[in-house]
Amino acid sequence: MDKVALVLGATGGIGGEVARVLLARGWQVKALHRAPERVSKSGDGLRWLSGDAMEHDDVVAASQGVQLIVHAVNPPGYRNWRQLVLPMLENTMAAARASGARILLPGTVYNYGPDAFLHITEDAPQRPLTRKGAIRVEMERRLRASGLPVLIVRAGDFFGPDAGNNWFAQGLVKPGKPVTAISNPASPGVGHQWAYLPDVAETMVRLLELGEALPQVAVYQMEGHWDGDGMQMAAAIARASGQPQMKAGAFPWWLVTLAAPFVTVFRELREMRYLWRQPVRMSNAKLRKALGTEPHTPLDVAVRRTLQGQGCLPADAPLHTPAQVSARPARPTSPSAPATAANGATRAGQ
Repeated sequence: MDKVALVLGATGGIGGEVARVLLARGWQVKALHRAPERVSKSGDGLRWLSGDAMEHDDVVAASQGVQLIVHAVNPPGYRNWRQLVLPMLENTMAAARASGARILLPGTVYNYGPDAFLHITEDAPQRPLTRKGAIRVEMERRLRASGLPVLIVRAGDFFGPDAGNNWFAQGLVKPGKPVTAISNPASPGVGHQWAYLPDVAETMVRLLELGEALPQVAVYQMEGHWDGDGMQMAAAIARASGQPQMKAGAFPWWLVTLAAPFVTVFRELREMRYLWRQPVRMSNAKLRKALGTEPHTPLDVAVRRTLQGQGCLPADAPLHTPAQVSARPARPTSPSAPATAANGATRAGQ
């Protein structure tokens, strides 16, 4: 039988990556968008459908004949989460009931509050302190209560070649420009969990390939890239840019605080600051038991590909690893403002 998936949010980072992996595994993939003629690309392999994730009938119609619905759609620029996120999920659940499809939800660490830190398992208590975290918890609660087959894969902060609405692209570097400064949101010595999107997508599809062995409501967490002291991601960016001695400056939290009352993205960034002040680490023991291993691209390779995709490095930029870089005098960099301030609104659907 043909394997057919519907991806909601195919223009976003995680939705696009999952769609690509599904296509490579022999799935037919539908993608729903309000203006498919604007976003479709020749040879992308997707079957683009016109519709809105906020419209019940559009999602149900698009789901006909599918075995999987990837719910990777989010409001653009973090705006109107409370008004949009849950109605979109309800439409996805209605479509899954009509088609008999499993729902795949990319999960986050936002579900957890400080009482769950440091090493978090899938059944750790979910008592978030933020509005966004509370909505994520409610999303998972509704899915669990729906009686539908569901796969939830939680991971750390996303980064990847085609992902623009994340801390890597909005905080550490400025997309479309060579790396001349690195702005690090982390506090020195505080670990942080990252997730390379191609690895996340590969993990999700490998879990789906377990077929009937997958529980009705399956929840797994990824280790991803654990930055033990909060400095390793910045160091990898410096190496990838060919400037291994570049030192990251402190992220301008003061600017975020000042702008938060007026800029939605900054308000959301400030709300998540607690994730940079204390180590938050999800355990992947359950995932490794299910798959045997977790897909994992080496950090230097993942960072180089991400910077290339973000337009910060040329496509032929060489790979620099810790063993390959030469010692040069350290050159500190000045803190840079969040990339969002320079680049305007974030992209939709991520």
